[in-house]
Amino acid sequence: MKPVTIDMLRAHLLVASLTAAGAEVLLCIALPVLPFSDAFFASTSFRLFALAVIVGGVVIAREFAEVAYEVAVRRDYAIRGASDWPAAIASNCPRRWLVVLHLRLTGQPFVLAEH
Repeated sequence: MKPVTIDMLRAHLLVASLTAAGAEVLLCIALPVLPFSDAFFASTSFRLFALAVIVGGVVIAREFAEVAYEVAVRRDYAIRGASDWPAAIASNCPRRWLVVLHLRLTGQPFVLAEH
């Protein structure tokens, strides 16, 4: 497998695992209030719901990261990469972690530049 593909998969798995952990924390907080039995959490419908929450979390994270990247490009904190050179991200970019996440999720090479 290509290193770019591995990096993309790792980024997606990171977002998915953080989404699952967040959903688990919310569920543990809400569990005493919810009127569900223990058998509900082993059902197929709950598993499908959990999968949908995780996939939805990844999609939402991708959208937020893409918007942050577009804003960074418009405000000159980032420069789009071309086929022969990587994207550049300024060190003072306010949402740099989201811009880096977008580039990792889309498999684009990048460098962290001094601004």
